[in-house]
Amino acid sequence: MSKRRHKPETLLAHLGRDYRAHFGLVNPPVCHGSTILFDDVDTFERFDHNQEKSVISYGRGGTPTTFALEETVAEMEGGYRAFALCSGLAAVSVGILSAVDSGGHALICDNIYGPSRRFCSGLLGRLGVEVTYYDPLIGAGIESLFQPNTQVVFLESPGSLTFEMQDVPAIVKAAKAAGVRVVMDNTWATFLHFQPLAHGVDISVQAGTKYMVGHADAMFGVITCTEEIEPRVRQTFKQLGQCAAPDDVYLALRGLRTMAVRLARHQQSATEVAKWLQGRAEVDRVLYPALPEDPGHAIWQRDFTGACGLFGVVLSQPYAREAVNALVNGMELFGIGVSWGGFESLLVPSHPEKARTATTWSAPGPSLRIHVGLEDAGDLIADLEAGFERLTRAAGGQDG
Repeated sequence: MSKRRHKPETLLAHLGRDYRAHFGLVNPPVCHGSTILFDDVDTFERFDHNQEKSVISYGRGGTPTTFALEETVAEMEGGYRAFALCSGLAAVSVGILSAVDSGGHALICDNIYGPSRRFCSGLLGRLGVEVTYYDPLIGAGIESLFQPNTQVVFLESPGSLTFEMQDVPAIVKAAKAAGVRVVMDNTWATFLHFQPLAHGVDISVQAGTKYMVGHADAMFGVITCTEEIEPRVRQTFKQLGQCAAPDDVYLALRGLRTMAVRLARHQQSATEVAKWLQGRAEVDRVLYPALPEDPGHAIWQRDFTGACGLFGVVLSQPYAREAVNALVNGMELFGIGVSWGGFESLLVPSHPEKARTATTWSAPGPSLRIHVGLEDAGDLIADLEAGFERLTRAAGGQDG
């Protein structure tokens, strides 16, 4: 493409494609491979197996399909280089490990994605890294938590389950002043609605399983980084061998082509459903930063350009487990599943109170996590309305 900067929708349709190199095919083909052959021993021994850039030396380092995806994501993120990994958790773990050493100290937001938290509390600690969880609303006050050996701050905004918005610019400013690296999980917003690297983040990670793939049929993660930290990311990525499978890479690349259109529909329908939920007596509050009533709306409006289909709901009273299960189990259109970002809507109970150490979570009733898919919003609302009727009946007919 030309050097002129096109709109994101245009870039997603054209980046990572070269029909002349692939017999006129619009899409890059799926390349499977492990062993790479060389013409002679001298060439083999001279080859840089550390793989500086998109050069094939062994299948684990990627194929032309992988490079097409990585180049597309790097361009969309405004980063120096992107790395395709086998899952979102792999991207989180490689991202953090690229920014901290044994004996170092990591500051991790208290509303982090559950598997990421287990990595930080488990393996990261076993590797000799001290971990401190911090209040996601701390903002510039994070400076008070820096220790002489603090090496990384990990952000997730909005956070999993409870959707607090972090003041990314304020945290980054404090971290940079202290020489601390910043890693951010940007899966919720994607690069279409927030640009971590443009806000000073060193490493941006996404679970491409979600909106990049978009069809609930592939596992994929991606890291995008600045030029300064790229050698460390590349080294960590290579040594851990967390490469993405070629078929999953292809599905992610294909999903990118329609990502902007899908995200716009997810946000439109999610906003409609969320506003309807705000009017229900059974609901105490909806956790969706795109809503003006959300506590994080001002930060979202300042820093973000859009939202996705994922949000939380807090019920208005302490409904028993059986009543909540009656709501969830009887849904016709909402599936019960932990992943999100696909075309299908999902609804699961959530328990943020079990996943906090730096802060506490208090609410008048149980919490739910909703992903609004690509179905008709009116149909989804009707399904939820029937669910609330089941909730009330199971709770003994009491008012919601």
